[in-house]
Amino acid sequence: MQTDLVAALDIGGTKIAGALVDDHGRILLRAQRPTPAREDGNTVMRAVEAVLGELTAAPLWDRARAVGIGSAGPVDASTGTVSPVNVPGWRDFPLVERVRAVTGGLPVELVGDGVAMTAAEHWQGAARGHDNALCLVVSTGVGGGLVLGGKLHPGPTGNAGHIGHISVDLDGDPCPCGARGCVERIASGPNIARRALEDGWRPGPDGDLSAAAVAAAARAGDTVAVASFERAAQALAAGIAATATLVEIDIAVVGGGVAKAGEILFAPLRRSLRDYATLSFVRRLTVAPARTGTDAGLVGAAAAALTRDRDVSPL
Repeated sequence: MQTDLVAALDIGGTKIAGALVDDHGRILLRAQRPTPAREDGNTVMRAVEAVLGELTAAPLWDRARAVGIGSAGPVDASTGTVSPVNVPGWRDFPLVERVRAVTGGLPVELVGDGVAMTAAEHWQGAARGHDNALCLVVSTGVGGGLVLGGKLHPGPTGNAGHIGHISVDLDGDPCPCGARGCVERIASGPNIARRALEDGWRPGPDGDLSAAAVAAAARAGDTVAVASFERAAQALAAGIAATATLVEIDIAVVGGGVAKAGEILFAPLRRSLRDYATLSFVRRLTVAPARTGTDAGLVGAAAAALTRDRDVSPL
């Protein structure tokens, strides 16, 4: 017996990926285009349409029953629009309406990319079996999403759980979002590298200025590099503990490029969490690395569409 499929889109500043996904989270067909992020909005949309065109042209498309979109944000699911910071041509862009037109009027579920990653981790990854979870993407920015009461909780606009813009340093550096001392301003990859450079770290002969290079230096014992990761871990711990205190999550799953630093990040994160998650009902909170990898956006977008379609978790 052939099962229904969902179409998934994972839209970021670098690539636009699409897939047809079954109800076990298996990707049966893929398509991808570079994101023309510096072009006008319609040019970006043509890249989305090219990805969807590959999917709709395939024989498997006849089994597609819904579309899930995980997009760089901000997104607004209540209006079906997106305004990704890293795609300036899209401001209040009517993405849901345009995708619906290309896909023959299929139902479309839009969530932020952090929420999509959360859906993937709850369905297939480290948050599986947890009814209350926070999942974080720590990369160029810091995003996240929530599972509450066993269900994905995207919130009215699809942005709930966006931990990157919790302020954890009231007099801290201004954040591009307009606030001060946000988690993202301290813990994102570019800010880990910026702080290390400001404090005296210097890259190797290859000139690599990335957070991955800082992590490699930390592994080699560079004290400035270690300190920059410890500061990032402290900010993440404060944000995670605040979220746990508010909604009683029992696990925080951390993914994204910065999480690839491994114990350089996770060891100080666990230590700092003990300093912030002090109340009795959050002391059992655990932290785990994400498991769904580079397909998290696609699998999570599919999970979000399945959740909406059935009003249940796809587990």
